[in-house]
Amino acid sequence: MGWWKESIDIVKENDPAARTSLEVLLTYPGIKALAAHRLSHFLWKHGFRLLARMHSQFWRFWTQIEIHPGAQIAEGVFIDHGSGLVIGETAIVEKGAMLYHGVTLGGTGKDVGKRHPTVRQGALVSAHSQVIGPIEIGENAKVGAAAVVVSDVPPDVTVVGVPAKVVRVHGKKDEAAISQLEEERESKYYTSKLEEARYESLHSSKL
Repeated sequence: MGWWKESIDIVKENDPAARTSLEVLLTYPGIKALAAHRLSHFLWKHGFRLLARMHSQFWRFWTQIEIHPGAQIAEGVFIDHGSGLVIGETAIVEKGAMLYHGVTLGGTGKDVGKRHPTVRQGALVSAHSQVIGPIEIGENAKVGAAAVVVSDVPPDVTVVGVPAKVVRVHGKKDEAAISQLEEERESKYYTSKLEEARYESLHSSKL
């Protein structure tokens, strides 16, 4: 009962509409999807990969939440509403993270190995945000609704927009800190793109 109790308590703590534990258990798709993922992930790790995919697809049909069996999701994650949420195979979601409906933790289609995002402890990813590639959403960071995130988000900042830009640091509009962080994010993003281009060029030359 430990996982169930913790998961239900997190929903009641974060959602004022959640009145009783029974209501959460019976009517919240996020908790059902996370519970189902525990079994899917167990099957995936033990080599029953087709069965794991079939199980995850069954629960996708019932909850409208798609979580790949390979994704690593810690206890204490909160999925609110959840409809249309997608979590890719190599995504990592740490304890205390909050994900809302329409969120995608997806890949670019070009990366290999670790190709989906990591959402660190206490981070919040708002509705319809698209977080793409092997990037990191730092601890206690916030991603605004409908943002498109293609580069790392440092801890304790808020990003919004397309592509997502830093608008707050530790909850404040510190222009100097925001400017510095954006310069660092852009530099890291373009460096990764150059490395990706070099890799593709080298790979093409060998064909």
